[in-house]
Amino acid sequence: MTNSDSVPAGRAARPAAEESLIDGALADQLLAKAEAEGVELLGPDGLLSQVTKAVLERALGEELTEHLGYEKHDPAGRGSGNSRNGATGKRLLTEAGAVDLQVPRDRRGSFEPKIVRKGQTRLDGFNDRIIALYARGMTTRDIRAHLREIYGVEVSPDLISRVTDAIVDELTEWQSRPLDAVFPVVFIDALMVKIRDGVVANRPVYLAIGIDCEGAKQVLGMWVGASTGESAKFWMSVLAELRNRGVRDVCILCCDGLSGLPEAATTVWPQVTVQLCVVHLIRASLRYASRKYWPALAKDLKAIYTASDEAAAAAALEAFAEQWEARYPAIVRLWRTHWQEFTPFLAFPPEVRRAIYTTNLIESLNARLRKVTRNRGQFPSEQAALKVLYLAVRNLEDYRTPNIGIRTSGWKQVLQAFTIYFEGRIPAP
Repeated sequence: MTNSDSVPAGRAARPAAEESLIDGALADQLLAKAEAEGVELLGPDGLLSQVTKAVLERALGEELTEHLGYEKHDPAGRGSGNSRNGATGKRLLTEAGAVDLQVPRDRRGSFEPKIVRKGQTRLDGFNDRIIALYARGMTTRDIRAHLREIYGVEVSPDLISRVTDAIVDELTEWQSRPLDAVFPVVFIDALMVKIRDGVVANRPVYLAIGIDCEGAKQVLGMWVGASTGESAKFWMSVLAELRNRGVRDVCILCCDGLSGLPEAATTVWPQVTVQLCVVHLIRASLRYASRKYWPALAKDLKAIYTASDEAAAAAALEAFAEQWEARYPAIVRLWRTHWQEFTPFLAFPPEVRRAIYTTNLIESLNARLRKVTRNRGQFPSEQAALKVLYLAVRNLEDYRTPNIGIRTSGWKQVLQAFTIYFEGRIPAP
């Protein structure tokens, strides 16, 4: 079979990756001419803008030729009933900057260009550029300044708002999409953001991230809480929504030590094992300590969560208490208070422990989200906050897909252990 045989009917074969529409000689010629004439690469009259203008106008001319059925100056067009009728000036915002086009017309007014539609003032790539800047946490003022500085384009705040509002439907669809029936592991956490609702207040954004039966990590959803603090009652409504979207069973739910959360989880999924997130517990412990003691504390705490079983972990905790309780009694009390939520972790084999303990996904997600929220400072509404946070999540994921595209290392061994430990609850492949 030749390469052409494998191309579906009606679709042209794509050029090889190394091929280019513009060869090096032509590119060198354009750059040399621009340098000789003192033309910048970017900007309103830059080389890229001029090339964009020339290509678009040529394409529009070809579209009109196809519409009329004859070439320009072709005698065959005489008496055809329709002909060229000059051009109309139009400013188009592109990724290369603002381009002043001459859009050709026909005498009948029946020409409907497709590459630059009637009424269109921006190429789709320009909208994508605005959304990309917005996703990085840039404010409307910052985006306007960036576009003005780099492309010489002046855009209004309303334009930026309209462009970014285009992803609201996508966000709504993503937030309500159906989910798998079973997730072996789900991580939940809350991130505080500043939202202006009369007054600026810290509001929790609730995050749920699952590892599905294929080992793929997914952001299941984000919800802005109504109160200024994290609430087990709100978490219960979040978990109930996940169940309504199709999640019938979760084997292990990893969370922080919020009071009432285990009871809320077992109300939604009666068989769920609630596991206190080890990373949260370690971080909470180090909060009580001077930074110079962190390495020693982390080393001694590791003996607890890497113990072979609960008895060995309890012995390690007592050894830790002998070493540190006089200086940091709050740390010892923290571990003893949350011991019942921590110990389920110890019943699993090493491969399952790694899947539960490894929170790189939620940590990297939180780091990205904190960065964009820190850049913005505060948000005018819940929807504005969710738009930015969703775009940040989307940047981590495969473009416009629900999966982050990262699979859990050694998942086959983990899945075997889950299948045995949670017998009858993991669906057969």
